[in-house]
Amino acid sequence: MLMPPAPTQRTTWRTPAVIVVCGCLIGMMTFGPRSTLGFFLTPLSQAHGWGRDVFALAIAVQNLLWGVGQPFAGALADRYGANRVLSVGALLYAAGLVMMAYATNAAVLELSAGFLIGFGLSGCAFTIVLGAFGKLLPENWRSLAFGAGTAAGSFGQFLYSPVAVMLMGVVGWQETLVIFGASLLVVLPLSLALATERGAAPAPTAGPPTQSLRQALAEAFGHRSYVLLVLGFFTCGFQLAFITVHLPSYLIDRGLSNQVGGWTLAIIGIFNIIGSLAAGWLGNRMPKRYILSAIYFFRALAVVAFISVPASPIATYLFGAVTGLLWLSTVPPTSALVALMFGTRWMTTLFGFAFFSHQVGGFLGVWLGGIAFDRTGSYNSVWWLSVLFGLLSAVINLPIVEKPVARQAAVAV
Repeated sequence: MLMPPAPTQRTTWRTPAVIVVCGCLIGMMTFGPRSTLGFFLTPLSQAHGWGRDVFALAIAVQNLLWGVGQPFAGALADRYGANRVLSVGALLYAAGLVMMAYATNAAVLELSAGFLIGFGLSGCAFTIVLGAFGKLLPENWRSLAFGAGTAAGSFGQFLYSPVAVMLMGVVGWQETLVIFGASLLVVLPLSLALATERGAAPAPTAGPPTQSLRQALAEAFGHRSYVLLVLGFFTCGFQLAFITVHLPSYLIDRGLSNQVGGWTLAIIGIFNIIGSLAAGWLGNRMPKRYILSAIYFFRALAVVAFISVPASPIATYLFGAVTGLLWLSTVPPTSALVALMFGTRWMTTLFGFAFFSHQVGGFLGVWLGGIAFDRTGSYNSVWWLSVLFGLLSAVINLPIVEKPVARQAAVAV
């Protein structure tokens, strides 16, 4: 009779370094295609005679459903294992990209680019990866690993943006979507390193293991600092989604080439590697609420400067560099605050609810951008709205209290 291998034999290959590398590769490969979707707005709309509002609504639905699905995907990952959720999410995401390539009407576009990619992202994006990091890695690895996982997504944006422009010119926009869809199948073997089911030797958590999901949610939403964190995260989604989807078309409207938009998104991605790693590093050395407040404030200033100067490649690239430093650098301090306040038992779920707020902001940013342009011929009103939200979030994050909840403190004592 064959005996099952001992847990140590099954898990010795999953060292912290292997876990971080595989998680970062997943973050890169899942965030990359999604960050290029703005390049498909113009060719897809022209091919079918649609206004920009049709594409914008589909991507807005994607952002919203990504957020809606995130808490559920997080709960499933917390209960059944991150690798299972990552695999299912990658398959949905891949199917959505392929179907999007051959969408011939608005309903199919919303089903593919909206529903399938939205729910797919909720299961395979960096939020699930960060939750697995929180469970599998020792505490001294976590903050920097959160930054590395976020930076990996940014490297995906840096890598995929010029590749998308190149492939669209060589093989066509439809074939480019199919290629991106096929590449997501690599996530399935990589996800084995992030298995967090029982028996996978997760790192000890700060909270009691007997706490139920309902108790965790009641505790979090009754905690003022968590609510402030969730509200502030709304702005991050609004700004990022609007820029990702509408910036390439905004630049074309102002007389710049599609290549400028591609390289600007790539610059945002490469500089966000620096910003995300720096935010993770700083999170161990200064209050995380100050990091978040500074990010939102300087984002607002960057937008004001960008829309106030004449359009040029140099000004656009500078905006990309500054914005990149502040792009997803909100994620390491936000996820670290969730782990600090509530422990890691339900971390993926609780960060998922924060991310839902992020994606509601993303839905509004993309949707309002399309509506504003179709009605006024300009994106200016949405640019200024993003400035207002940035200033409000800079203020909202300041009162956050950075310490474990009373339950956690009692357990520690």
